[in-house]
Amino acid sequence: MCHFFPYCLLPEKSYLCRKFSNMAENPSQEPVKMPGKYELIAELSKFFPTENASTIVATGDDATVVEPDGNQVVAASKVFVENVHFDLTYFPLRHLGYKLSTIAFSDVLAMNASPSQLMVNIAVSDRFDLKMVHEILSGVTACCETVHADLAGLDLTTSPRELVVSMTAIGECEPARLCTRKGAAENELVCVSGDFAAAYTGLLLLEREKKVFEKNPGAQPDFSGKDYLLRRELKPEPRIDIIENLRREDILPTAMANVSEGLATAVMQICKASHKGCVLFEEKLPMTELTFVTLKDLDIVHTVAALNGGDDYELMFTIKQADFENIKKVENVSIIGYIKEESAGYHLITGDNVQVPLQAQGFRLP
Repeated sequence: MCHFFPYCLLPEKSYLCRKFSNMAENPSQEPVKMPGKYELIAELSKFFPTENASTIVATGDDATVVEPDGNQVVAASKVFVENVHFDLTYFPLRHLGYKLSTIAFSDVLAMNASPSQLMVNIAVSDRFDLKMVHEILSGVTACCETVHADLAGLDLTTSPRELVVSMTAIGECEPARLCTRKGAAENELVCVSGDFAAAYTGLLLLEREKKVFEKNPGAQPDFSGKDYLLRRELKPEPRIDIIENLRREDILPTAMANVSEGLATAVMQICKASHKGCVLFEEKLPMTELTFVTLKDLDIVHTVAALNGGDDYELMFTIKQADFENIKKVENVSIIGYIKEESAGYHLITGDNVQVPLQAQGFRLP
């Protein structure tokens, strides 16, 4: 299925390039068929023990039952379609399961909630065998373990050709700590976790090598020294560490958003929901030297990539100025700007001190 991929980045298994054989070349593979699917789900469910007390009924029944103890329930659903949201030419199936889970969990984390359950639906064609389904689910369970969530729902069905995965992530939050995009106030600080444009840069490298591979199937991809960029694209991490560290320092964000489509989209989502404006500072946008240099080699403006590249799955949040000293104790968090009155609009202060309007490209339906 995967014609090539650079590195296997899941921590429990680190190894270099390998190839999946084309389905047509391996008649021994066992396609997933509708007959017996319930027996298959029951068998797969044995590998997913639960650990959260709020999980009352998990896989194996008609519905999932959760019962939080005094908390609010947060849920987020996603649908992912092959050749729209991911390319199996270079995407290892284990990584795919991990990344799609990260994306679903990130929306829960962006509400300042703790993930507790995940429900997964997979539609596969006869291009896929049982081992491949296991590969996807192994990535899913690895991500669930990272955030201490249970795989509480699983369904399988058939697809004419493309792989389709839908996920619903569920989380819990104390009512007093729930955060939405609405709530930012004037003069509050805009903070982000992690660094930006690395995932976008990794995607550019993968797409470049895919074109080389299509012209010369015998060519091996050249990703020397780019491991971090590839990892950011193929296996982003859910930022549960940020949620936990904010609670440790007793910092309650006033507004929060998942940065999935670039910094510009995220900050404008918060500002529009809160009826506020903002100023971001170009020199404060966090980016690794590797990302900066690689983008320069690709002739792409690094600031544009950070603002609109996407696929970061970091957290953006606003805090009161009174939390300034405490936020410095939280690792991997940067202050990149502040909130202004709504009439001020959305602006970026460039490195040479020029104010320019922020524009969010974001995702557009065709």
